[in-house]
This record gives sequence, C-alpha cells and structure tokens, in this order.
Amino acid sequence: MPLRRMDIESVVVGEGPIASLVVLRTHGQRSGETRRQLPIRIGSYEATAITMGVNARPGGRPMTHDLLGSAISALDARCASVRVTAVQGTTFFAQVELVRADGERVFLDARPSDALALAVRAEAPVFAEESVLEAAALPDFRGIEEDERAHELEEFHAFVENLSPEDFNVADRDQDSE
Repeated sequence: MPLRRMDIESVVVGEGPIASLVVLRTHGQRSGETRRQLPIRIGSYEATAITMGVNARPGGRPMTHDLLGSAISALDARCASVRVTAVQGTTFFAQVELVRADGERVFLDARPSDALALAVRAEAPVFAEESVLEAAALPDFRGIEEDERAHELEEFHAFVENLSPEDFNVADRDQDSE
C-alpha cells in the first residue's frame, strides 16, 4: 500500500477524562485533493514526550526516547522514518525504520506515540499507509475553508476585471430608465 508523508499538526496533552491526542496532517497537497488529518489517541505521558521532542530544551536530562535515539546512534544506525501502518478499531500500529551503517533496513514494531516521539528527536519523516488514511482520516476543514476563500477571491477578481466605466455611471442609468 502506498505511503503518504505526514506532519505533526498538533499535540493535545489531556488530563483526567480529557484524552490526549496527536493530530497528523498530510504533507503537501496533491492536485484536486483535500488535505487530511489523522487524529490518534495517545496517553498523556506520550503526548508530553512528543511535545518535549518538538520543543527540545538544551541541557535537560535525557528522557526514554532520547535514550533510545542515543542507543540507535551508538549502534551505528539511524532512524530513517516512522510509519503508521495499520488501524484496528481505535488502535493504531506503527513501525520505526532503522538504517544500519551497512545500509540494511530494519523495521521495529512500535506504538505510534513512541515512534513519533523518536521521529521528532531524530528529525525523521513520518508516513501513514493510505489504507490507514482511508479508514481513519478526517478532512482538514481549515484547508477546505482556505480553498473556498481562494475560489471566492478568484470569482471576485474575475468580476472586477470585467467591470467597465459604464457600470459605475448611475446617473445615466437612472435617466435611461425614465
């Protein structure tokens, strides 16, 4: 199944009855296609870990995902990508793609939240299987609004371009109608 590049649009760190979420958004836009959002429910600790990776603080003590990144590097490998590969009900599945020094690719099963926390630290791209997007994505309503605004501006521009000075001569029109 084809992969689509994703960006982390937002991370919501919930407390108590409010769930934590990471929202991925399709990267770029294919012609004639609306961007899509992929909301994934995660734990509050995992949401914090992703946020801490995005907003790294220099000099802070390494967290678990920092340790994992260091271990991967110490083993002469790198995190090449993260992939959201499947969804069953409300449970998402992911893989971390590692590339060893000899070029061999290794895929590790992971929870999406852990994979994303590692990806932001390693500056690795995030992908989602098209089948996951078909099953669980929502339209990016902000993108739809922006497209609608652009269409309205195009229509207005065409209207203005077709105006002539006679369209503004109200006095002549009033006399013509008498």
